[in-house]
Amino acid sequence: MSRIRSLEVFAVAVPFAKGFVLGSGAVGTPDQAGLVVFVRLVTEDGIVGWGEQRALPSWSYETAETIAVVIKRQLEPIVLELTPFDVELFHNRANQRLSPSVSNGFPFARAAVDLAMHDAAGKLAGVPVHQLLGGRLRDEIPLCSAIGVDQPSVVRERVLQSSDYHAYKVKISGHPSSDAAAVRAASEVAEGKQIWLDANQSYRPSALRQLLESVRDVPGIHNVEQPVPSTDTLGMRRVRAMTSLPIAIDEGSFTASDLARAIQLEAADLVVVKICKAGGIRQALKTAHVAMANGMEILASGLTDCGIGFAAALHLFSQLELALPAELNGPELLADLYVEGLSITKAVAAVPTAPGLGVVVDEERIRAEAKELVYV
Repeated sequence: MSRIRSLEVFAVAVPFAKGFVLGSGAVGTPDQAGLVVFVRLVTEDGIVGWGEQRALPSWSYETAETIAVVIKRQLEPIVLELTPFDVELFHNRANQRLSPSVSNGFPFARAAVDLAMHDAAGKLAGVPVHQLLGGRLRDEIPLCSAIGVDQPSVVRERVLQSSDYHAYKVKISGHPSSDAAAVRAASEVAEGKQIWLDANQSYRPSALRQLLESVRDVPGIHNVEQPVPSTDTLGMRRVRAMTSLPIAIDEGSFTASDLARAIQLEAADLVVVKICKAGGIRQALKTAHVAMANGMEILASGLTDCGIGFAAALHLFSQLELALPAELNGPELLADLYVEGLSITKAVAAVPTAPGLGVVVDEERIRAEAKELVYV
């Protein structure tokens, strides 16, 4: 079996096509690119596997510097003893090094390597990644548009510009009056499509009650995602008890174990599955299986992924039943995806069928644009 012989890490400032703001802060603008860490591994047979993860410390604690140094100093020694098919063994050994007291140590760093291993494994086997996972249920995945925190007039315009999309995730900021105005503006032009509210931990239960009271007559609101801080599981439970609107957990559930605990505490109705926070494709699938075993619906999301991460998400979510169209916003928000081979028509993405992740990576551009990271 072909072992992994080398691993390289590149950090690239990927430009945004338009500004995007979460309840926890800005993600990026056309003038302020966000850093993406790309991973390239090569097997003894010369097969190349690619992975990536965005560094977004306003969402989670990992920066481009920490992702890169963890990969090179902690994960590379593990990977160079394995084949691309040894995904579970990789995570087991990574857990021993990086998760002594938290549910998921450095998941973004681990996810970048995990994607590269899946890509190389699929290429070695001659099959797309979704076949490594057991096969897809569908060939295409409808997409949900991501609408950032902004003035109602801007929110309205963004929804109109995204009319091809099949649902809308509207970011809210923790301010009931301005958030209510933005939600109403979105609903007025959403043409009956469902609206997914995402607070990114910006609310407290009392303030959320004010918001929900003020938008109770707005049609099409499907759920509220992660209204309170990720550590406040009991706050999630209180929020869920005070409203009939479904509550989704995201930042409060990184792993399958996190979700199992939230389910026991009756803290959520839905779970947001993301490859980045789970630490990789198989780890995200474990979270999805816990949800399904407990009758909990699944929401698909990413973290403004470039083409490699976007393709990985398509493989994963092609085999899951989703409550809403997938909020995979990289193609919508980024100026470039650094890959070829994706097919998106009227906000419907085709699941790649070529071996591995099924995309061709622009390696020359990544190498040319890679930045030197300072670790001290």
